[in-house]
Amino acid sequence: MMNRTLLFIPLAASLMMCSCALQANTAKHKAPRTDWQVKSVHHGKASWYGIRCNGGTHTASGETLCNHAATAAHKTLPMGTKVRVTNLDNGKSEVVKINDRGPYIHGRIIDVTEGVAKRIGFYKRGIVRVKVEVLEKNEEEQAES
Repeated sequence: MMNRTLLFIPLAASLMMCSCALQANTAKHKAPRTDWQVKSVHHGKASWYGIRCNGGTHTASGETLCNHAATAAHKTLPMGTKVRVTNLDNGKSEVVKINDRGPYIHGRIIDVTEGVAKRIGFYKRGIVRVKVEVLEKNEEEQAES
């Protein structure tokens, strides 16, 4: 019985020290901020596109098109702009980066990749009513960058 007690004391002490070290370590690192300020809001129709219907493998920004990436095409927003696309039929949304130009069909305001269309629930349908929120970093986050 005495041997078990002697083995337990160092084990308990080392576990306590590890938990203290973990708490101290997490206190030093701040979680990344995900706050975005909405700069403007647009409503319209979205469609999706992918490698098969892009006519090439590169976007207007020069990046390689990836069907599953969180990217989109817009006619006028600057390359690299972040927007939140919300499917108005089901409320699902995703933040995407503008890296291409389009859509070139009247009435559509944004083309997202196949992967985004699947994740926000309109891949099979092809076109959906959306809200597009143009995002920018909060002033605090810009100062930290």
